[in-house]
Amino acid sequence: MDIEFLGTGAGMPSKQRNTSSLVLDLTDENRENWLFDCGEATQHQMLYSAIKPRKITKIFITHLHGDHIFGLPGFLSSRAFLGGEASVDLYGPAGLKEWLQHTYQITGTHLPYELNIHEVADGLIFESDQFKVYAMEVQHVVKSYGYRIEQKDLPGTLLIDRAIEQGVPKGPLLQRLKEGQDIELDNGKTVFSRDVTSERKNGFIITVIGDTSYCQSSIDLAQNADILIHEATFTKEYAKGAREYGHSTIVDAAQIAKEAHVKNLIVNHISARFMPGEMAAFFAEGEAVFPQLSIAEDFMRFQWKNGQLTCLTKK
Repeated sequence: MDIEFLGTGAGMPSKQRNTSSLVLDLTDENRENWLFDCGEATQHQMLYSAIKPRKITKIFITHLHGDHIFGLPGFLSSRAFLGGEASVDLYGPAGLKEWLQHTYQITGTHLPYELNIHEVADGLIFESDQFKVYAMEVQHVVKSYGYRIEQKDLPGTLLIDRAIEQGVPKGPLLQRLKEGQDIELDNGKTVFSRDVTSERKNGFIITVIGDTSYCQSSIDLAQNADILIHEATFTKEYAKGAREYGHSTIVDAAQIAKEAHVKNLIVNHISARFMPGEMAAFFAEGEAVFPQLSIAEDFMRFQWKNGQLTCLTKK
């Protein structure tokens, strides 16, 4: 699983950072890409990445402020011209459906694929045979949600020598055992999957939280996550203003990561007031509270593999 950041700025685009958007690349898991927020020019940012709009099958919107949604109508429209024929499921707060419908009605836009809009509330909002996604409202000046993505436990490794010892022939029966199914051989013998596979492996947990001030909901959403992606708009110098406008400092984000016992914290939604030369001091504030910290920049790509988080690329 990879995570690519397309926009890591706050409020409006700057020369260093575009507005909020990131992609969860699940190609290895289910051949899908999931988009979280879609700020202005998100589709333009994709032109400088390997992400294909037609592969985006789910979009999760944290809240309805413009720096998180103004790129959405254009992206959905352009996707149709770029080979996107499969349906898209769109999740977000109440009002998202009405806003999109009015936008497309007024502009005469028609989407040739199915768009399923789900206006979310706290709780389980999506489940498949591989994933569960939960939403929970966090603390902002408008209704804002964080999302928790849980990969279900993975099958153990097939111990093929042990299976063959029990008389299992090569072929589809081995695959069924690997998938956790017990089988019956032609001689009537039952071979139990648990006897020829290693223990199941824990799936990953990722929490994505958009705009919020420090709150208990964020801690609950992030509990024991492998990766927490959290806004960090300001330094602690601007803590009062952060609370007033429903935002977090990097210290707030680090404290949430610490209290939630997460393994890794990636912060984004950085105010344009902080120049590249100030990032070392910005990082130091958060690292003092939570050492497993990364500050995202546009086009950074992170990989989660074998229980380790690695930054692969940087523009």
